[in-house]
Amino acid sequence: MQNGILASTLAHMAETCTSMRDLKLLHARAFCASLHHHPLVLAKLFRFAAVSPFGDLSYAHRMFDHMPQPTTTFFYNLLIRGHSNTTATPSYSTFFFNLMRQKGIFPDGFSFTFLLKSTSKTNLHPCSVHGAVLKAGFCCHLYVQNALLHAYAAKGMSLMARRVFEEALRVGLEVDVVSWSGLIVAHARAGELEIARRVFDEMPERDVVSWTTMVSTYSQAKLPREALELFWEMRYTEIRPDEVTMVSVVSACTNLGDIDTGRMVHEYIEQNGFMWMVALCNALIDMYGKCGCLEMAWHVFNGMRRRSLITWNTMISTCANHGNVDDAFRLFEWMICSGFMPDEVTFLALLVAYTHKGMVDEGIRLFESMKRDYRIEPRIEHYGAMVDMLGRSGRLQEAYDLLTSTPITCNDVIWGALLGACRIHGDVVLAERVIKKLLELKPDEGGYYILLRDIYVAAGRPVEANEMREAMLASGARKTPGCSWVDA
Repeated sequence: MQNGILASTLAHMAETCTSMRDLKLLHARAFCASLHHHPLVLAKLFRFAAVSPFGDLSYAHRMFDHMPQPTTTFFYNLLIRGHSNTTATPSYSTFFFNLMRQKGIFPDGFSFTFLLKSTSKTNLHPCSVHGAVLKAGFCCHLYVQNALLHAYAAKGMSLMARRVFEEALRVGLEVDVVSWSGLIVAHARAGELEIARRVFDEMPERDVVSWTTMVSTYSQAKLPREALELFWEMRYTEIRPDEVTMVSVVSACTNLGDIDTGRMVHEYIEQNGFMWMVALCNALIDMYGKCGCLEMAWHVFNGMRRRSLITWNTMISTCANHGNVDDAFRLFEWMICSGFMPDEVTFLALLVAYTHKGMVDEGIRLFESMKRDYRIEPRIEHYGAMVDMLGRSGRLQEAYDLLTSTPITCNDVIWGALLGACRIHGDVVLAERVIKKLLELKPDEGGYYILLRDIYVAAGRPVEANEMREAMLASGARKTPGCSWVDA
C-alpha cells in the first residue's frame, strides 16, 4: 500500500518535472524504493527524458538499455519521437523503428507519424515509409495520412502529396485543415505558387497555420506585396495572426524596403504582446537596419530581455553596414562578455566594418584571429570580404596572394572583384594574371576581355587593347550585356 502511494507520488512529480537535475533525483529515489521498474513511474520518467524540451535523450538511452525488455510500442515510440524532434540525430528514429520490428513489436500509427516527421531531416524517402503504412493498414487513419502528406510536402514532392490527399478522400476520410495546409506547403516547396494559392482559396476552413504558410510562401518567394496584402486580408477574419506569422510579415516589409508599413507592423506586434519572441525581434532589427533606421534597430535591441547569437550578429551587421565600426566592436566585446561565442557570420560582419573604415591591418589581424583563436575556418564569403578590403586600399598583390594560397576554390565573383580593383588602381600586370584565372573558371565570359581592354586603354596601351578585342572574337566568348567595345 505504501509503495503504491509512493509510486503515484513519484509519477506525478515526474509529470510536473522541469529539469533533468530534478528528474535524476526522482529516478534515484525510485531506485532506493525499488520502484525504478514500476510501469507508471518508469513511463513518466522516461517520457520526460526522451521528449521534454528540458530532457536528455542520451539519459533516455541509458534508461532504455537498463529496463526489462520492452514489449509494447510505448518506449520505442518515445525514442522515435524524441529523435525526430532533433536536428542532430533524426536518423536514430529509423534505427529504433527497425529495432522495434526486429524485436517482434508491431508499430502503431504513432510510430509511423513520428518516423515520417524525421524524413524531412534525413535521407529516408517518404515512399519507403509509405509502403510500410499501406502494408500495416494505417491508410484509413487521418493523422497518419496527414503525416505522410506533410513528409512529401517537406521534400517539395507536390504530386505525391496530392496523391495522398486524394487517397484519403477515396477511402472516406474527412480531410481537415492540416491536410489542406500540407498541400499548400507541398506546392509552395515545389515552386508552384499559383497552385498553392488556388489550394488556399479552395480551403473550406483556414486556421492560423494555413494563413501563415501562405504569407510565408509569398515572403520567401520575394513577393512582399502579395504577402502584405494577404496579411491585411487575414486581419479582417476571425483568425488572429501569431508570432510566426509576424516574422514573415516583417520579412516582407524588409524585402520591400517599406519602413512606414514596417513601423505599423511593429506597432501591431507590440500591441498584441509578441515582443517576447526573439526571432521576431531579430527580424525587426534586420528590417530597421536595412531600411536605414538605425535608431529604431537599437531601440528593439536594447528592449530585448533575451538575445540569441543571431540577435548579436544582426545588430553587429547593422552597425557594420552603416559604417559604425566602434559600435560594431563594442557589441562584439559585449557579446563575448555575455557568454556568446562568435561564428562565421560575426566575423564576416566585423570584416565588413573594417572595410568601410579602410582599417586594413586591423582586418587582417581579425581574419588571422578567426582561425587561430576561435577555430573557425574562413569561408568563401570571408575571402571575398578580404579581397574587397585589400583591393580598396590598393594592396592588390596581397589580395592575389591570399586567393592563390587559400585551401578552398574561389569563384569568379571574387576574382572578378580583384580584377575590378586592378582597373581602379591601374595595375595592368596583375590584371593579366587575374584574367588567366577568370578565363579558367569562365572561358566563355566576354566581359573579362572587355575589362582588361579598358585597363589597357586607361594605361595608354592601345595595341594590347586591340589584341584583347581580337582575342575575344577569336575565342567566341559572349559579351556581357551592357558592355561595349565602343570608347566612351
